[in-house]
Amino acid sequence: LVRWIGAVTAREARALGYTNVYAPILDMARDPRWGRVEENYGESPYHSSRLGVAMVKGLQENGVVSTPKHYCVYGIPEGGRDGRARTAPHATPREVFEVYLAPFRAAFTEGGALGTMVSYNDYDGMPVEASTFFLVDLLRQRWGFRGYTVSDSDAVRFIWSKHHVAADYKDAVRLSILGGLNVRTTFTKPEDYILPARELVREGKIPMKVVDERVRDVLRVKYWLGLFDHPYVAHPEKSDQVLHCEAHRKLAYRAALESMVLLKNQGGLLPLKKDLKTILVAGPNADAKSRVLGGYGPKDAKMISVLQGIREKVSKGTEVIYVKGCDIKDKRYPLSEILPEPPKGKDAARIEEARKAAEKADVAILVLGENTSLVGESRSRTSLDLTGYQRELAKAVVSTGTPTVVVLLNGRALTINWIARHVPAILEAWFPGEEGGRAVADVLFGDYNPGGRLAVTFPKTVGQIPYCFPHKPASHSPGRNRVSGALFPFGHGLSYTTFKYSNLRVDPKVQGVGGNIHVSVDVKNTGSRKGDEVVQLYLSDLQASVVPYVKVLRGFRRITLDPGRTKTVRFTLTPDDLRIMGPHMEWIVEPGDFRVQVGPLKAEFTIAP
Repeated sequence: LVRWIGAVTAREARALGYTNVYAPILDMARDPRWGRVEENYGESPYHSSRLGVAMVKGLQENGVVSTPKHYCVYGIPEGGRDGRARTAPHATPREVFEVYLAPFRAAFTEGGALGTMVSYNDYDGMPVEASTFFLVDLLRQRWGFRGYTVSDSDAVRFIWSKHHVAADYKDAVRLSILGGLNVRTTFTKPEDYILPARELVREGKIPMKVVDERVRDVLRVKYWLGLFDHPYVAHPEKSDQVLHCEAHRKLAYRAALESMVLLKNQGGLLPLKKDLKTILVAGPNADAKSRVLGGYGPKDAKMISVLQGIREKVSKGTEVIYVKGCDIKDKRYPLSEILPEPPKGKDAARIEEARKAAEKADVAILVLGENTSLVGESRSRTSLDLTGYQRELAKAVVSTGTPTVVVLLNGRALTINWIARHVPAILEAWFPGEEGGRAVADVLFGDYNPGGRLAVTFPKTVGQIPYCFPHKPASHSPGRNRVSGALFPFGHGLSYTTFKYSNLRVDPKVQGVGGNIHVSVDVKNTGSRKGDEVVQLYLSDLQASVVPYVKVLRGFRRITLDPGRTKTVRFTLTPDDLRIMGPHMEWIVEPGDFRVQVGPLKAEFTIAP
């Protein structure tokens, strides 16, 4: 699916004359306070690596350079703070290699990405955009990268103005070019970079050989793209036949469906019947078409709101009542995050209107969450609770006793503790895209059985952060004076049907350091509905020379099964899957015992010397 998304992105980009796309975004979403978590694939380096490679291939197979970003160690600014505060990421060198660099390594060495955007944070006191270690030693010499590097906006200036390791802007230009940067990106004219660079060459502070190397990298990529022979779009007037065409909208619809995660379904409330007499749809995200899109989404697409999707889905005899209930934020936000006040005046009246409507309804659907003013670039938060009076709206509706469903449109994990305890059904829809409203309705009313799984952990409180997967032993252990456990763990997701795992097999049980391990398991649909199951393989290193993670993801397959059908799912663990960053900061596969877990089943194998 992600490879197809990359292909469609490339085709639409080429139709508009673009030959480069700043994707995939391979930062790790390990602190949900950070605003840009919505743009990433999740918190698992393995999962992000697999999806990142697929996106790279989808883009470059269709004539567009893939430029993964933000290289590197960008997504963990201190305290999750975004904006100009993207500095001082706190991660050990081992963690950087095992977690934060893993998706980039895969994108370059497996996917063959021809570009990368360099981030403007520092790591261990060195601005990445001026680091020969990250831009030359690691990227080009160790990983064999032969593409081009481009700075994030203002990254070169930040070497001087934010990081204070350059005497002035001209010195920052010198450090960036010597460090390995090929192209500068910012919002000023090119000569702001070119003229200082010329002076530095004349002064002998940048050797002409270095300039030739930096230019050669860019020209090489242009040559591979064929831009010297065909620099322009052949038929720009035909772009409207490509953009938002029917085939591409169908893919957007499929992507929306497959991204839905059913978090809770107490008593089998979902799916709903289409011929209910009265349905209340409420919440600030119910009728806001733009809310199905995240940051950097298209603004001219034909978007389907959740309310519209529901109205199109139910029977003609069903009355759909819409009451907004509250805004996404209250007027005192963000002060209300730390000094909340009860709703009053018009705010209280709108919640009361929703409560009265719920009393008359057979079921209430609350569409809550976030919008792009709350999550996205420069949108970090100090709390993960629902903003405004959304929780008060939910409490009022639930108090009527009317069966209630919450649909979340959001870009990050939220601490929805009250809703998780008191609302019987919760559907995590994220920002599902232009066809999102129809996809949500299909899931709510049973035309599609949700099969998505969480790629991030939902903590119960920001006080638990960092609380993510994978993690080291005892880091998530309980305590007497703190809240323990995840609200919803990584990999969680429900279905309208049930599955049974059996016959877990590992072959061979003993293997040499350089060999593969083959794992298979049988999965049966034991329910009455056709459904998707995401089969997940986890690996535990039972003893290592350095502290291992409790378990790591090393495989996942999404399968579709009719009722009563069984499928054998197979995985292969390679030495690359078993390796660790050893005591001397080298990648090694150590002899010893390992455990695999697939569903509820576990098995062990041994790597012999």
